[in-house]
Amino acid sequence: MPAGRVRRLGPVSEPDSFDEIIAAETDRDPDLAVIEAGSRTLRTQGGLPAAEVPERPADPEVDKALREVEAELATRWGETKLEPSVSRISALMDVLGEPQRSYPSLHITGTNGKTSTARMIEALLGAFELRTGRYTSPHVQSITERISLDGAPISAERFVETYQDIKPYIEMVDSQQEYRLSFFEVLTGMAYAAFADAPVDVAVVEVGMGGSWDATNVIDGDVAVVTPIDLDHTDRLGGTPAEIAAEKAGIVKQDATVILAQQPVDAAQVLLKKAVEVDATVAREGLEFGVVSRQVAVGGQLLTLRGLGGEYTEVYLPLHGAYQAHNAAVALAAVEAFFGVGSERPEPLDADTVRGAFASVASPGRLEVVRRSPTVVLDAAHNPAGARATAEAVGEAFDFSRLIGVVGASGDKNVRGLLEAFEPIFAEVVVTQNSTHRAMDADGLAAIAVEVFGEERVQVEPRLPDALEAAITLAEEEGEFAGGGVLVTGSVITVGEARLLLGRG
Repeated sequence: MPAGRVRRLGPVSEPDSFDEIIAAETDRDPDLAVIEAGSRTLRTQGGLPAAEVPERPADPEVDKALREVEAELATRWGETKLEPSVSRISALMDVLGEPQRSYPSLHITGTNGKTSTARMIEALLGAFELRTGRYTSPHVQSITERISLDGAPISAERFVETYQDIKPYIEMVDSQQEYRLSFFEVLTGMAYAAFADAPVDVAVVEVGMGGSWDATNVIDGDVAVVTPIDLDHTDRLGGTPAEIAAEKAGIVKQDATVILAQQPVDAAQVLLKKAVEVDATVAREGLEFGVVSRQVAVGGQLLTLRGLGGEYTEVYLPLHGAYQAHNAAVALAAVEAFFGVGSERPEPLDADTVRGAFASVASPGRLEVVRRSPTVVLDAAHNPAGARATAEAVGEAFDFSRLIGVVGASGDKNVRGLLEAFEPIFAEVVVTQNSTHRAMDADGLAAIAVEVFGEERVQVEPRLPDALEAAITLAEEEGEFAGGGVLVTGSVITVGEARLLLGRG
């Protein structure tokens, strides 16, 4: 590994004071390193505060206009149909006057944790009085969630206006390219235009898939963030962590600062090599920054984080799971790097401002409690690595005596690996499907579930409302004062639809 040639960001820790972080974060299976820190015995009945997402517009005319835009976007290639190139989005940026060059940006890639990390970065930047734009995907319930200004999704009216403003330019590019701009490319163009129009002080941008040829990669991020890499989208990105890392390393630009979460060794080697090639400065979780300690608390966890400028104690994060603590460490290091902490600026960020920012973070559909008696939790885990993280967090944060799973997955995912990760914590599983064309057929999902769980533990309910009702009924069999619960998971779409059905938006 070419670590000796990589510039490190932040102070070198004293051996006695930081050995515990290094040991805690490097002495485990590298594929699971990011999610296995902390106690496995602390438990709480707490849950996330309700995180709000936009409802449909109350004004019928605005709702009609938004539906018309959604319908037009739906005629384009969906997010799973790709032609690996940034030529179309580059052409759109050109005719729009390069709006993405009008503000600095932090660019986020990785396999899991991107959206939660982006939300934490956004909260930190906002707490330091910067006007932020955030672009994330996919959305939980409303397409407007993908483009946020000042920590909130843009209004339906503004979303429609932004689309109408750039629509002539979209059509111009469509006419000149072999393929029309895709759904994701158009949304990316809208986000960059909306940020320039606001204007924002800084943009926080999450890739859609990969890195090098992702539509978002027409920005030159001052800070490149790489969350944990695992196997997902292997048909497009590669079959090993190293191959996937090579694609994701495309967001690392000349002279940027790179914030690396804990990675599999082969992926880390690829990312460090790319950093050397472009003379980027690197900060690595477990070395230059990390999670010093964490305790489960009611509704979340209490953290001590090691940043690039020193320790930040008594940081309350209202999200569950060790993996969210690691996301917080990554987010903190990214914002420190943006402000020059560890390089141009010797002093750390204001600790009280950091604490206030983290305490305000919400992440809809990520271990989100949406009902009590019995407790119903929503989590958007959709690949084996995410499912393992969720299963670990559920065991730590909730004291369920009997947990019923509701699983609706996409057909292009590693469904067996997803189910195997949840098998130890689900007493029974109700398999279902969401309303999109990507959804795996409930009977096909059931066939795999039977192989993993056994026939007696699997129930099939093709309609999601029926699946939720069945799972709640099974959980209630524990009795009024018992600890039955329901976890809805498998897909962001499934979670979003369940959230609507359960009255959240």
